[in-house]
Amino acid sequence: KSCQTGKISTVDSAAQSHTSRDAGVQTDQSKDALQDFQQEVQVDYTSLLSFLQGVEDAVIKELNKNWKSRAFDGFEVNWTDQNETVLCLHTLAYPAAQDQALQVTSVSWNATGSVVACSYGRLDSGDWSTEKSYVCTWNLDRRGLNPQRPDLVVDVPSSVMCLAFHPSQPSLIAGGLFSGELVVWDTSRTEDPVSWRTGITDDTHTDPVYQVDWLPDAKHGNHARLLSVSTDGKILVWREERDGRLALAEGFAVVAQQIPRITQLKKFTWGEAAVGVTSLSFSHFDPHVFVVGVEGGYSLKCSTAAEAPALHRTGSSLPLRAPAELAFSPHAGPVYSVSCSPFHRHVLGIDAGAARRARNLFLSCGTDGQVHLHSILQTQPLLSLQLSKKYLFCVRWSPVRPLVFAAASGEGNCNEWFCFIGDVHLFDLEKSPQKPALSLKQAAGECPVYCLEFNIKQPRLLAAGDATGTVKVWQLSSDFTEQGPREMNHLEQLASETTD
Repeated sequence: KSCQTGKISTVDSAAQSHTSRDAGVQTDQSKDALQDFQQEVQVDYTSLLSFLQGVEDAVIKELNKNWKSRAFDGFEVNWTDQNETVLCLHTLAYPAAQDQALQVTSVSWNATGSVVACSYGRLDSGDWSTEKSYVCTWNLDRRGLNPQRPDLVVDVPSSVMCLAFHPSQPSLIAGGLFSGELVVWDTSRTEDPVSWRTGITDDTHTDPVYQVDWLPDAKHGNHARLLSVSTDGKILVWREERDGRLALAEGFAVVAQQIPRITQLKKFTWGEAAVGVTSLSFSHFDPHVFVVGVEGGYSLKCSTAAEAPALHRTGSSLPLRAPAELAFSPHAGPVYSVSCSPFHRHVLGIDAGAARRARNLFLSCGTDGQVHLHSILQTQPLLSLQLSKKYLFCVRWSPVRPLVFAAASGEGNCNEWFCFIGDVHLFDLEKSPQKPALSLKQAAGECPVYCLEFNIKQPRLLAAGDATGTVKVWQLSSDFTEQGPREMNHLEQLASETTD
């Protein structure tokens, strides 16, 4: 049985008015309200002027006091999040290079701070001259970054000993080879990235090139010249030619007989022989002054303005000059790295002598495991830090903290004062002038760290390369990247106190 209602009927209908009218309403302004408003905006300018004249002296006095205050010297607004710990962001490697047991000999950041490059070669035993090597780059901002697959791999027929990205052109990178040659690659050209090279000529280095650097070219505006140093004793400056050649523009030769003698230098064999140059750093205060580290264990103050001809006969197409002006108290073994302080601001309240010393500070390290803090103005080191019982391969001053620097060592190490747990050591002289604030374990065992570089554009990033063929990118904590309000004062006081 079922039940069904009757059929439902529906009807649609609409209604629309045939006329329309607009109307508006406006309240009448009250005379009392208008009078109150007029009274509120009336100003007694005579009384205001009298008041301002009465407080003028006090206000000007306070403004002058604030203007002369040094309370916020060195302070910069930090718009990034605070980072309390040091982290390893990336572990980069090229498997083909690791299969050949090649080592990372150098690292460099490009002009934007987003791309890191490394060179592969050998710094230990092996047939360096004939072994194929590589230059690899990774863009850390790229989506889907593969740490085992570089964005660019350049095959090089000789071991690459050093690298340097161009300071303003992000795609140009220069390298020095074991063969003594220099090559400039354009990373935007994947098919044939070689843009310039020296080739093998009478001007080419006869020993491995251990450092390359870009120098501003005052005559050609945005162009830069390329500088190279080698253990053949020559420091050469190259210019780019249209045919893809690097041509010698000027050069220097470090000759033992022309190194200024001081009574403290007793181990050096003086003569006309060339002195092997291993590293170089330009002063950020005087563009003509630079410091070199040499195989004899010394750091030398040199000048590009030197005019005396070098006594060593090199066979170069241009006469070479002798640049050395001062020899500093030596390390117990070859110097592998030097780094000039990038900070040269004079702070009020510090005497001119202390300011001059702070502007001329540099660091050096070498095979004796020590880091020396020097002033260019005197031969004896301001500080000597025994960091390791084995070699120190690299030292770099922080680009943002005047009292912070990093050093790369050959092993983890302990002594009677403190224990190192890693191979990348971060020093903060504000906390302690004798031991590192933090040591980072780069690789297992006693694997050396050969190179490291701070990222100038992104100061929280530090890249370090080691003998396993690995590049680690460390993210530094805020303690190592945020300058204190009186940090320059502390640096100048340190330079003054240790000297006096």
